[in-house]
Amino acid sequence: MSICLAAGALVISLGAGEITLAWRHSVQKSLWEEVWRETPDGLVIAEARVQGSGAGMEPPPEARLVDGLWRWRPQLPPLKEVVMRRSGATADWRVCVGAKCRTMNALLPAEADPVVMRPCAGAQPG
Repeated sequence: MSICLAAGALVISLGAGEITLAWRHSVQKSLWEEVWRETPDGLVIAEARVQGSGAGMEPPPEARLVDGLWRWRPQLPPLKEVVMRRSGATADWRVCVGAKCRTMNALLPAEADPVVMRPCAGAQPG
């Protein structure tokens, strides 16, 4: 199993069935991370982590503060795809596979917007 990123006709495989997406909130500048896993039913979010709260980033009541991050498991059904936008007004997304993190710009052209994350088959590793 592998997760792919797609932008138009360009599709790359991340070579892993679990990735972490990370970004900084445009107003609060707080770190936000989401761990995504591929399953037979689609993509599921295994954990969300946020550095602080405010500007629409309030962690839910079940979140626990661990090592400076609020952590919880969002209750979402499996998704066929996740659409990410790149405004250019904030730092680019970071995509982590294991301990190796790269900016989205290192994986796809800067003008690629939107970027769609989805389960893949047969794409070239990025």
